[in-house]
Amino acid sequence: MESPFSDQESGTYREEDFVAISALQHWLFCPRQCALIHIEQVWAENRYTAEGRVLHERAHEGPHELRDGVRITRGLAVSSSTLGISGICDIVEFHPNGDIVPVEYKRGKPKPHRADEVQLCAQGICLEEMRGRPVRQGFLYYGKNRRRTEVAFDESLRTLTAETAAAIHDCFARGETPRETYLPKRCDRCSLIDLCQPKQFRFNRGAKAWFAKEISKMETSS
Repeated sequence: MESPFSDQESGTYREEDFVAISALQHWLFCPRQCALIHIEQVWAENRYTAEGRVLHERAHEGPHELRDGVRITRGLAVSSSTLGISGICDIVEFHPNGDIVPVEYKRGKPKPHRADEVQLCAQGICLEEMRGRPVRQGFLYYGKNRRRTEVAFDESLRTLTAETAAAIHDCFARGETPRETYLPKRCDRCSLIDLCQPKQFRFNRGAKAWFAKEISKMETSS
């Protein structure tokens, strides 16, 4: 089903319907978290989000500079009408050979899922559209190990990025917040756990289903 937000003739999205690049990272971490933040406009901060926010602020605060022939730009606004996304790059490096390299700052360390990689790839796709030249790779800088992790923008990552953006547009068009799924390793570290209440919903749904089953048994037996 085609999103009502898209321009069917051009295959692009209107600027007023762009979603934040950060939403892609939120979606892959947890679709419900993404909808709570971007549809319901709720937010809460914990130690992890505060550390991440400070890291981003430091990345943006530095001056634009020229280092060994590489022009370093901070806080660059980017967008893609093809994916219908927009956001701010922490750092973009413009190399003498023409290479354009986005750098995204993250607290913690590399993760087993690809949410951070998709967020970075989305920035690369935006830069490609805006600059009219290929952007083949970027870097994730993790605060815990204080080193860069190279990310190649290969076909599989680009496909995942495009599919994630499309899924978010579809969700936002319907205006529906996905149901909760409690996963301790994910949910217990989420700053929105008190607003989302995945444990409570899980238990309530279980109790409701049990009562419905028991009532059905009584009605059948009578």
